[in-house]
Amino acid sequence: SEVDSLPYVPNFKFITATVIKNSYSAYNNYLTIDKGTKDSINVDFGVISSKGVVGIIDNVSKNYARVLSVLNTKSRINAELKKTNHFGSLKWDGKSPEVVQLIDIPKQAEIKIGDTIVTGGLSTIFPKGIPIGSVQSFNLDETGNYFILDVRLFNDMTNLGNVHVIENINAKEILSLEPTDE
Repeated sequence: SEVDSLPYVPNFKFITATVIKNSYSAYNNYLTIDKGTKDSINVDFGVISSKGVVGIIDNVSKNYARVLSVLNTKSRINAELKKTNHFGSLKWDGKSPEVVQLIDIPKQAEIKIGDTIVTGGLSTIFPKGIPIGSVQSFNLDETGNYFILDVRLFNDMTNLGNVHVIENINAKEILSLEPTDE
């Protein structure tokens, strides 16, 4: 089954859900899935498909959860170049439902068209190494110090059926160590 192809990731739990509503043509897109608090789903859980990252849960009721899609201009996900581990922030410019942007990649990074982008390790939401997409193009930003990469998503965000919700079992403990006076 599809679930068997998911990597075994220690300290993360996977719960399968079905997408019952999905927008991808607006500026800020969301999905709704058929699992909620009764299924131990909570805000800030990651959502992936068998092909890659879908988004992050930002609202939850007893039976349903709303997912902030990667196709949302408010979305920010820690992501990295798989081959070099240079990391940055994944965001969306609101244009194509097939392409997101990876920003803040230092200009020292060696990048090639087609390089794979995966989730980074600096997140309590996603395990490191979940596929996101491949580099379609890249340019230096206005400072000249960082690359902006156009990343073609592995997921067809317009056609999602089953997804997997990810719970980081240690997230609360990790977050409790971070300073709260910022």
